[in-house]
Parts: sequence; C-alpha cells; structure tokens
Amino acid sequence: MPSRVFLIQSEGLGKGDERLGLMLMANFLRLLGESPDKPAALVFWNTGVKLACEGSPVLVHLKKLEEQGVEVLACTTCLEYFDLMDKLKVGKPTTMLKSIQSMFSSDIVSL
Repeated sequence: MPSRVFLIQSEGLGKGDERLGLMLMANFLRLLGESPDKPAALVFWNTGVKLACEGSPVLVHLKKLEEQGVEVLACTTCLEYFDLMDKLKVGKPTTMLKSIQSMFSSDIVSL
C-alpha cells in the first residue's frame, strides 16, 4: 500500500453545520484507528491543530493512532497563532518545510 499523509485543516469535516462536522471528525479519527490501513502521518494546519491540544474531544483517538505508528504533526505557526504551543498533548510541532517534505515523500496526499 502506498504511503499516505492526511492533511487536516479544521476541527470538523465538511462544510455546513459545525457541530455535525466535529462529530464527523471524531468518528473519522476513531474509525481510522480501528482500520487495518493507516496513513504515515496526520498533518494539522489552521484550526485543525486544536484537535491535538488540551481539551480536544479526539485526543484519545489521536493518541491511539500515534501509538499505532502514525506520525502526528501540528503546524508550529498555527499553534503559536492560537497560543497553543504549551497545550499540545499529542504529536509534535512541525514546520511548513517538514510538512511539505512529508507530503512529497508520500505517494498520496489526502485532503
């Protein structure tokens, strides 16, 4: 199976109802953790970084994915913008350059 990187750009999936989007994201991450197929990495940008921080309802799912070998990367610029650098609870901060390199080293980038 090709290496995959999933880019997560917001707290929810889809456009429209915000609450539904949050529910969909939680379900997506839970099911991804239960799936036999895993991406090489999850890259979090913009408000998506909030999912990897203190108070996030999906931390348990992200920790499980990380334990299963999925690299969890959170945009440093985004963490700083939202004043969340000291709130990151899963994964590690990353630069835009490392995010780009991660995408180029993958056969498929899912957005």
